[in-house]
Parts: sequence; structure tokens; C-alpha cells
Amino acid sequence: MKKPLLRRGPEHELTEAVTPKTILVPTDLGEGADAALEYACDLARPFGARIHLVSAITIPALGVPELGVAMTGSVVDGMMADTLQGLEALVARYTPCGEMMKPILKSGDPVDIINETAREVGADLIVMTTHGRTGVARWLLGSVAEQVVRSATIPVLTIHVAPHKAAA
Repeated sequence: MKKPLLRRGPEHELTEAVTPKTILVPTDLGEGADAALEYACDLARPFGARIHLVSAITIPALGVPELGVAMTGSVVDGMMADTLQGLEALVARYTPCGEMMKPILKSGDPVDIINETAREVGADLIVMTTHGRTGVARWLLGSVAEQVVRSATIPVLTIHVAPHKAAA
């Protein structure tokens, strides 16, 4: 018999058993995409959980309306096609690990998309990476993982991935 994960309530007593059945893995296909999926597979395998992969395309706000219209045309279509191809390749690579569902690709704010998709697929766990940025990089780029941890209504497992450093 599979052992469920146990959750502690507000008073720190053991409450209900939690066994993940649907795991959402948000990815930008950058560094760490494999790390999050490997963790999700390790968690999904013993519980027979389904894994959903989601990616958000953020369309930059350009100050020139004419360029904005051009962006939403062929450039955005190309970004969507490239990202979907990357998601499908990731799913194909990890299909042996368990039940990988069709990848999900949406455009908009990543935090909103992650939380919305978690509700839509009935996820009971989000597994995602964090790059651990600090200082100016964090201020400029923000932390999607931190915002998801703060806003998600389900548990979020974050996997720290150190940024790749180029050889000097």
C-alpha cells in the first residue's frame, strides 16, 4: 500500500492524508525545466499521479501601437509554435516516467496562468523551479515562483536551480 503524504493543520496536528493525483509543472523551458519535471516524476510514480506541463508566453508591452500589432501577428505565432514544440519535446522525453498529459500553452501573466491552470486541471500540487535571483536581477525580473507560492491555493514545491555560469 502506498503511503500518503501527511499534512499538518493550523495547530500543527496531523489532519488529512494528501496523495498527489494531479501535478502541475510550470516551465519557461529554460534552465531547470528538467529539474522540476524530474521531481514531479519522482512524486508521480509511486502515487500514479498525472503530470500537466504548462508554459506562459508573455507578450511584451511595446510603446508603439504599430509594433504591438506586428508583435501579435507573425512574431507571437512563431513564439507560440517554438514554445509548443519545446513543450512537446519535454513531454516526449519524460513520458516513460508516468502519465504525461498534453502540454498547455497560454499567453498572459505567468502567475495568473499557473494558478488558473492549476484550478482547471484540478492540480493538487505545483512543482516549479526558482533561480534564486537576488538584488537588481530580482527587482527587474521579479520572482514568478515567489508570487505563485504566495497566491496558490494548493501546495507548491520549489526546486532551486543555480544559474549557469559561463566559463571565464
